[in-house]
Amino acid sequence: MNFFISPAYAQDGSAAGGGMELIFMLVMFGLIFYFLIYRPQAKRVKQHKELISSLSKGDEVLTQGGMVGRITKVSDDKDFIVIALNEDLEVTVQKAAVSSVLPKGTMKSL
Repeated sequence: MNFFISPAYAQDGSAAGGGMELIFMLVMFGLIFYFLIYRPQAKRVKQHKELISSLSKGDEVLTQGGMVGRITKVSDDKDFIVIALNEDLEVTVQKAAVSSVLPKGTMKSL
């Protein structure tokens, strides 16, 4: 009556993998995670924090929303800056919204 089901045979304990292979594999996964995911992201976060702390009045910046402007006011106690998009329009944004500082004269060339 066992046409479709093959009988199962128990293996002896000698063929089972040891604990050292499992530990080695977990260590390797941890190293791969650290070097490919965590470390590059930590570097980017550190660079962005340095960028935000170095913002000063007169810098030309690019925000994450794509706006290009010149910083007119930086508040130290709060996390906001005022950016002049042109002579008439000023916008208040968070410091964290700044993605990069542009070279001087970029706004004139646009």
